[in-house]
Amino acid sequence: MEITLTTPALLFPAISLLLLAYTNRFLALANLVRKLHDEYIEGRKRHDEFTELHKNKIILWQIKNLRRRINLIRYMQGLGVFSFLGCVGCMYSLYRGAAVVAEFVFAVALLSLLASLFISLAEIIQSTKAIELELSDIEELEKGNIFTDILSATKEK
Repeated sequence: MEITLTTPALLFPAISLLLLAYTNRFLALANLVRKLHDEYIEGRKRHDEFTELHKNKIILWQIKNLRRRINLIRYMQGLGVFSFLGCVGCMYSLYRGAAVVAEFVFAVALLSLLASLFISLAEIIQSTKAIELELSDIEELEKGNIFTDILSATKEK
C-alpha cells in the first residue's frame, strides 16, 4: 500500500473537529469548576449546618472528579495535536520523497489519534460518574421532603 499526500490530508478536518470538541469540553469543565469553587467557598462560610457539610463533601468529590477529567482532556488534546503534527510530518516526508519515513510517521500519527480517542472514552466514563453522583444526591433529596415527612407522620399516628 502506498501513501500519497492526500492520505494524511484526509485526517486534517477530522482531527480539527476533534480538537474543537475537546476544547469545548475543556471550557465547559472550566466553567463548572469555577461554579463549584464558588459554591464550596460559600458553603464553608456557613459550615455550622450538617447539610452544608454534606453538600461540601459532594462538591469536593466533584472538584476532584473534574480535576481528573481536565487532566484527561489535556492528554486528549496533546495526543490530538501530536497526531495533527504527525500528519504534517508525513506529508512533508512524502514531499521530500521519503516514503518509508512517511509511513512510519503516519502510523505514529494514527496511533496517537487512537490513544486520544481511548482517553476521550475514559473521560466520558468519568463524566457519567459525576452525573450519577448528582442524580443520587437528587434521589436522596426526593426520599425525604416535607410532603413525605408529613404523610409518614400522619400514617404513624
